[in-house]
Amino acid sequence: MARDKSVYSCGECGATTPKWQGQCPACGAWNTLSETRLAALSPAAQNASSPRFAGLAPTSAPRVLADIEAREADRVPTGVGEFDRALGGGLVAGGVTLIGGDPGIGKSTLLLQALAGLSATRRVLYVSGEESGEQVAMRARRLALETRALPLFAEINLEQILAVLARERPDVAVIDSIQTLWSDALASAPGSVAQVRECAAQLTRLAKQTGISILLVGHVTKEGALAGPRVLEHIVDTVLYFEGDTHSAFRLIRAVKNRFGAVNEIGVFAMTERGLKGVSNPSALFLPSRSQAAPGAAVLVAQEGTRPLLVEIQALVDPAHGNPRRLTVGLDAQRLAMLLAVLHRHAGVVCFDQDVFVNAVGGVRIIEPAADLAVTLAIVSSLANRPLPDKLVVFGEIGLTGEIRPAPRGQERLREAAKLGFTRALIPAANAPKQPIEGMETIAVVRVEDAVSRLRDLE
Repeated sequence: MARDKSVYSCGECGATTPKWQGQCPACGAWNTLSETRLAALSPAAQNASSPRFAGLAPTSAPRVLADIEAREADRVPTGVGEFDRALGGGLVAGGVTLIGGDPGIGKSTLLLQALAGLSATRRVLYVSGEESGEQVAMRARRLALETRALPLFAEINLEQILAVLARERPDVAVIDSIQTLWSDALASAPGSVAQVRECAAQLTRLAKQTGISILLVGHVTKEGALAGPRVLEHIVDTVLYFEGDTHSAFRLIRAVKNRFGAVNEIGVFAMTERGLKGVSNPSALFLPSRSQAAPGAAVLVAQEGTRPLLVEIQALVDPAHGNPRRLTVGLDAQRLAMLLAVLHRHAGVVCFDQDVFVNAVGGVRIIEPAADLAVTLAIVSSLANRPLPDKLVVFGEIGLTGEIRPAPRGQERLREAAKLGFTRALIPAANAPKQPIEGMETIAVVRVEDAVSRLRDLE
């Protein structure tokens, strides 16, 4: 009779090794191997023809790619506009979506709202592994949702969940969460690397074979990455991250992977007593109203997916008492150090004896390099203790040699700024519009020293 055995799985890449090592032999990460006990499989489970090892499609002969008919995936709108935007237009039949975020940020609330709306026209199923049916019902009542056509299945055993999904054949199913599931084929605890990988693979196989759209809720680590092996993100079709401060009323959901649509698309929500509500004009959300301009504040026109977004970048430069500190919130700290070096070398702005703090207002995270010019001018404004001109927007990437590079979709950024009442824009020369934009004066610059000089002339 076969006996159980132990293997060691890497929490980063999911690779396994028969004995513990300090470094993962596959990805090179240190101290990521954890023990997983594997139950001895029956002969049927060990057979490659077992359902556990079934493929995503019936076995067939190879086909010429040109002979395969390609068609656009049909979208199923969830009824939550900002959620559909992040998904690329809606759910896709047979698609698997993974949603991650900090505890209490609104993942379960959003999915419950989406399923309640879909239940009026589609067959849906909510599988709860973290909360009892009574707890989910209390949330639904608090949100005043219509749930008469919304079935709930409180279960964490994978085999039972697969059986119910295969029998009920819903159009959309939510699994809350993937870290709570466990399979009879493995002896390790729920949430372990082996269990997460096995459960995600089996649910993905079922989704592809039956056409069920499955939404998986995933936990995140203290660094903000999805918990479990990295292979989990490779298995699914779409990965969405919830962003934002849990102490704030605003939430962002960002697509970082989407096989059916664009990445870096975001949806913006406001948390209310009735759940998450979409924000139709997020630029107004990230632009705090103030009676007069303040030193160290610059307005950036960012591009998140297909949507221009106006965000205020704030900088505070103060004499250092000891080692100078560099701190960013919502921006890349390594890029800040580079920008300070470029400012010193090419514009003569010295900050080596200053503490520099930079913040993107509203809890939004800016990852595009087009924020460089706004960060730089905010630092110059704070250091000189002079506010930037009123109704001025900025965008542009800065290179190590001091040149200012163009940003994509510059025309759309300028039109969005003009729509919100801004009258001047300091932009890269390559982004200068060929046709004037009504109500918008553009100031084109080529190098960072030119931008600092033009800024002083505008004052």
